[in-house]
Amino acid sequence: MKSGKFFFSLVMISFGIISCKKDNVPNTTPPKTTTGVYSLNQGNYGSNNTTLTYYDFTKASATTDFFKTVNGFGLGDTGSDFIIYGSKIYIVMNVSGNVAVADAVTAKYIDTISFTAGGTNKGPENIASYGGKVFVSSTDGTVSVIDTTTLAIEKSITVGENPAQMIISGSNLYVSNTGGFSAQFDSTVSVIDLTTLTETRKITVGINPGCIAADNAGNIYVACTGDYSTVAPSLVKVNTNNNTVTKSADTAVGTVRYYNNNLFVTGGYLGIAYVRVLSTTDFSAIKSNFISDGTLITTPYALDIDPSTGDVYVGDSKDYVSSGEIFCFDKNGNKKFSFSTSPTASPVKTVLIQH
Repeated sequence: MKSGKFFFSLVMISFGIISCKKDNVPNTTPPKTTTGVYSLNQGNYGSNNTTLTYYDFTKASATTDFFKTVNGFGLGDTGSDFIIYGSKIYIVMNVSGNVAVADAVTAKYIDTISFTAGGTNKGPENIASYGGKVFVSSTDGTVSVIDTTTLAIEKSITVGENPAQMIISGSNLYVSNTGGFSAQFDSTVSVIDLTTLTETRKITVGINPGCIAADNAGNIYVACTGDYSTVAPSLVKVNTNNNTVTKSADTAVGTVRYYNNNLFVTGGYLGIAYVRVLSTTDFSAIKSNFISDGTLITTPYALDIDPSTGDVYVGDSKDYVSSGEIFCFDKNGNKKFSFSTSPTASPVKTVLIQH
């Protein structure tokens, strides 16, 4: 659940590397075969109906509520993010207040990491991985560090108000602080040193920062939603070498992804219902609508890219109540396939399965 006035979740793509030891990703990992894709479907807030859909590339078919089919019980309430890291899948359940851990390939349940203490839910939100650790931001203003061997929370790092999205660039973790549940919106991105596991600074970017993407040249891109009233949405570029803002433009962006020297973005609050392709230099539109074959997307909610093929996955939440749909487009914007997330609404993220 995205921190703010609306329960929106945004996404970033993550790939699973299967390991029988500690869940770290070595540099010498041999090539893997992509066999399918998972879609995390948020469901309706408070309805306890989050699902995980599995789409099999070979069979060209989807299995609805795959997690429940395998385990006999459901995930819980309002899934907000997930990743595959090492041999495990980590699913963040915002309203249920936990992270569900399962086998990356089979989705067989392994354990639950609780984010509730003394009856209070910390509000786990977003997840990232690095160096055998998993990092979870929570709306209580912290980022938790989880050891992937013991599945224990080793440390809690205090950041800004109601942190949401995270991205790794270099040896730092960048965390957007929305302030969405506070009296006043935040406007900063926290920088966490991944060696010392401490917050080293905050970068002021714009009101209500949300989704973050990183390029391969030492820049991050932050979608700032504004205050839904007098302050307009903006897209901000930060040079991580000196932690300074190098570009800011008034444009409504929900999800932002980097691929092949371009930015792929959804419209976001007050934005248009298209996936646009923007220049990383001046944020001008390279393509005002990435989808080139006329396929209609009602409400682009999730956006993920396969870096090996350029395939773009768009999750259509429709009206946030009806069943959602995942569309896969090739790098030229032509539809390759789609599948329903029935009976669950609001697909928030897709993750490729490799082994």
